[in-house]
Amino acid sequence: MLPFNVLSRFNLWLVRAYARASQLSWGVVMLLGAGHFTLSYLLLRIAEEPLATLDVFWYFYITTVTTVGYGDFSPTSSAGRWMMTLFVMPGGIVLFTTVLAKLIQDVTDAWKRRMKGLKDFSRMAGHIVVVGWCAQRTERMVQLIRGDVSERRDIILLAQLTENPLPDHLHFVHTQNLSAPAAIRQTGAPQADFVIVLGQDDNESLTIALAVGAVYTGHLVVYFEQASYARLLRQHCPNAEAVVSLSLENLVRTAQDPGSSSVVTQLLSNLEGQTQYQVRVPPGQTPVAYGELFLLFKQRHDATLLGLADQTGKVWLNPASGTLVTAGDALYFMAARRLRSTEVDWPATASDPALQVTQT
Repeated sequence: MLPFNVLSRFNLWLVRAYARASQLSWGVVMLLGAGHFTLSYLLLRIAEEPLATLDVFWYFYITTVTTVGYGDFSPTSSAGRWMMTLFVMPGGIVLFTTVLAKLIQDVTDAWKRRMKGLKDFSRMAGHIVVVGWCAQRTERMVQLIRGDVSERRDIILLAQLTENPLPDHLHFVHTQNLSAPAAIRQTGAPQADFVIVLGQDDNESLTIALAVGAVYTGHLVVYFEQASYARLLRQHCPNAEAVVSLSLENLVRTAQDPGSSSVVTQLLSNLEGQTQYQVRVPPGQTPVAYGELFLLFKQRHDATLLGLADQTGKVWLNPASGTLVTAGDALYFMAARRLRSTEVDWPATASDPALQVTQT
């Protein structure tokens, strides 16, 4: 047996060789591989080996350097065997090991960057950004987002964590400062479909929301415990939609009308039963009475209209049947799944304007 110190030195040499091989760029590795392949071919041609033809040698070379060695092709001359022993096999095996080392290192680096939140998503678009981590609350929120199977989009979490808390469900960007513009841009927030802010408290949520609003003009949703913070955010960030805790309202309504909490939960959660969704009336659609759409949604799509919002964002729940719905309005409905605008069988003719009821 080899002495222990010899084995230790050999293992140390292997580790150093692996480290150096993994540090080579792919361009250098490909250049070395092409050079070794070409030189091996030329040497066997000089040795007048029958296998030194392009239609055979590439196959022989691959099976040799990968140590598969089927044995269906092999050098027949003494010079060819020497070339194989001294140059082709040692060099090829070293190159093959280098490629494996590079692949392993790249996969490991990519995994580490993903887990540690170092990856750059600034060029991503059409995704969802969640800013802030509040343990079970954020985890539940991600579960609800993914529960909408018709809206499968990437989710990127920006948080002050050291590792991705939900690697199977979302991407992760690490930052020490949730309000840092560079970190917000790293999530690709400027191109996101919508951004959700959920801070540890209202002060943090407001600070983050203002920072996000400086680089993002899309649909920004922020959660607050107190309505005063929501009003302050609307004054400085018109595109933001503040959600204020309705726990007290829900408590009172449930006391007055038993079962109300279950109704509200089911309307908001897409994990079970019927859920509330929104669909926007497409451009060019002729005006149509709300009552006509109510019947259409129920009869043709098994969905129940709840209300509408005009293009200014003002919402009417259960409006009069004659209220005219025009292009650009948003309809809120309850259904088993989301309906896209292209799925709705919109009426082809306009309703009588005389049916319109003034909205107050």
